[in-house]
Amino acid sequence: MTTVRITINGHVYGPQEVRDDLSMNSFLREYLGLTGTKFGCGVGQCLSCAIIVDDPDGTSSTSPTCIVPAVNFNGKSIRTIEGHARNGALSDLQKAFVDHFAFQCGYCTAGFLAEGQVFLENLARNKVPRANLESAIAEALDGHLCRCTGYIKYHQAVRDVVLANPGLYLV
Repeated sequence: MTTVRITINGHVYGPQEVRDDLSMNSFLREYLGLTGTKFGCGVGQCLSCAIIVDDPDGTSSTSPTCIVPAVNFNGKSIRTIEGHARNGALSDLQKAFVDHFAFQCGYCTAGFLAEGQVFLENLARNKVPRANLESAIAEALDGHLCRCTGYIKYHQAVRDVVLANPGLYLV
């Protein structure tokens, strides 16, 4: 057993004692009731369970939760699907996902949203030429699996967010 303290969507959880082998996915869903992060393949391959990890330097990355123990997130700040909307308003990326109906069953949406958000944040720091945008999006979303084949719609939604504010994302 290990005592963890994790900031999730701006709220501190813990100190709480958890089993060392408890996955972060199970911690979120079973201990905290944050059920938006899904359990997909269970081996970190589909990335339906991806969350955002915010680093102290202001950068962020995604991490699967199905194969990573909750204790690995001790002291860290993370964002789950529940943390994207603000004051009841969807984020720009969430709105774009809805506008493009970039999901069918919705199972993979949390992981795609996390990856898309990290991509946008990284792109705001390291702009790309418009000519490289399509490949940058494809590279960012690569590895996420959608069993309903919504890849194109996710890609289009991310592209539309970028193109709606080119000064923020493109050189």
